[in-house]
Amino acid sequence: MIQVGILLTKQYKLLSVAAILDVFETANKFHTSTAQEAPYHLTLLSFDEKNDGSFSSYESKNISTEDTYNLILIPAFTTEDIKSAIGQNIAFIPWLIKQYQQEAEIATVCTGAFLLGATGLLDGKAATTHVDACGAFANAFPAVNLKSDKTVTQDGKLYTSGGATSSFHLLLHLLQNHCGKDIAIKAAKIFAIDMDRHNQSYFSSFQPTRHHNDDLVASAQEKIESNYQDVATIEEMIKDIPSSRRNIVRRFKQVTGITPIEYLQQTRIAAAKKLLEQTAQQMTEIIYNSGYNDPKAFRKVFRKAVGMTPTQYRDKFQAR
Repeated sequence: MIQVGILLTKQYKLLSVAAILDVFETANKFHTSTAQEAPYHLTLLSFDEKNDGSFSSYESKNISTEDTYNLILIPAFTTEDIKSAIGQNIAFIPWLIKQYQQEAEIATVCTGAFLLGATGLLDGKAATTHVDACGAFANAFPAVNLKSDKTVTQDGKLYTSGGATSSFHLLLHLLQNHCGKDIAIKAAKIFAIDMDRHNQSYFSSFQPTRHHNDDLVASAQEKIESNYQDVATIEEMIKDIPSSRRNIVRRFKQVTGITPIEYLQQTRIAAAKKLLEQTAQQMTEIIYNSGYNDPKAFRKVFRKAVGMTPTQYRDKFQAR
């Protein structure tokens, strides 16, 4: 029987813990209904208290015990202040490292990847997280091989997943590894999950950094967002800003995490996505209205950024 430990971190997201329990309980029922041994034994783990009452029917333990686990799952965090959340859960870090050294697999749901990243175990390894948290993750853990477009990654004994429903793809992946493809397919049907979704890029939204005190960068951001349909070069964007090109680019990237040109491109792609979702404009109009003149270049940039063609994106997300 696979011993599964599910961390009840400070500020854990209730939905991700519920999803983990539901999927593994379903796999157990598949087996017990045919008089087979249940494959998973589930335990909820905390470091300063027992089960908080949300899952009173499950066994709960403190990580101060000497128990070892075959598989450990880290749920998503509810907070946007991930740095604070990691600080509140720092007691888990040495424990996770020890469990990994004792051959445990570790899997993370969504922003739970930040806690695993803080252990250093992901350094040099592939990982993903919520698509809109990838920038913060890359800045916090530059040694990790971040695969921001991926729904699920596996690198040895370490697994990560993207945002929200990507957790189900992670859980199906684990079921397939542990119980075989037939069980994974049965679970996919129960939970109505498309097993072949491997990309999460098209769920991303451009959320530029605003919480800073750099007036020069704020001015450059405003110019880009107000004139993205017309400007094409950095020089055009910053011609009225009293600073050198080199200084602006340096400060801009330091504050936002990307260059002014990348910021312009993401602003344009965000505008194109909105037009595809909310209007009936022809593709040529959308291309022009989002700041592009070359349809071929637009489609190439869009597909690289979003993971699908503009037409596919419209078919998937346009309001009917």
